[in-house]
Formats: sequence, structure tokens, C-alpha cells
Amino acid sequence: MKVEQISIFIENKSGRLADVTQALGDSDINIRALSLADTSDFGILRLIVDKSNLAEKTLKERGFTVNKTEVVAVEVPDRPAGMASILKILDSGDVNVEYMYAFVERCGGNAVIIFRFDDPEAAIKVLTKNGVHVLEGERVYNM
Repeated sequence: MKVEQISIFIENKSGRLADVTQALGDSDINIRALSLADTSDFGILRLIVDKSNLAEKTLKERGFTVNKTEVVAVEVPDRPAGMASILKILDSGDVNVEYMYAFVERCGGNAVIIFRFDDPEAAIKVLTKNGVHVLEGERVYNM
């Protein structure tokens, strides 16, 4: 029930983001979700792609520093306070959210949010116990 995410450390200068996306495009890799956080010197681009092993290999070959981590994709009710209901469940289970970002696709009538937890197994257990749908990686890669 976990999803592979690639994190790319990129210099905060013009053209570097384009270099990453071009490299992925040249290898026929489709970006499914992304998050970009930056400082004055560098950025961290987090991606969910349809071919994470190939993406990691491709980017490393082009000189990028790449790291793979596991995240969790969760269906969130697409309505006011939908996110609050999920965060309340996590809080009641003492699960810490390290970061999160939205997915570009909807899943039925729900939105999809990518979560990074300090303890993903505990988070999945709390979420599923409370009837929250956690998506399989293959489903996310193929959305």
C-alpha cells in the first residue's frame, strides 16, 4: 500500500527544472504528481512517476542527486473539511505527517493526497481501521 516517490535535489537556477522534466520525457516517463520546495541555493523536487526505477537511473545518469522514499496515497473526500477528517483520524492515532501534497487526478468522487509519514505502517493501519481508502502503488502510477 505504499507508493515510490523520487526526490531530486536541484540547484536553484534557471533551467534545472526543465532539465529534469526533459530527461524524464526523453525516457518516456510520465509524471503523475509533484511537489517542489526550494531554498535560496537548492530545491527538492518530489515526484510520483509511472516508472520510478527508470526515472532514478535516468536522472542519476544525467548527474542529478536522486533518492527514493515511500509515501502513502490516500483518497480524501472532495468536500469542505474532507482533509480535516483525514487529519483528525491521523491525529487521534498519534501519527505524524512529515509533509503532503495533492495528486492531480481524482479517484471517483474523492481527491488523492500523497502523504509522507514518520511511520507509514502505523499510518496505514490507523487509516484503514477507520475506513479510509489507501491506494496501491500500481493504481497511482497508472492514474
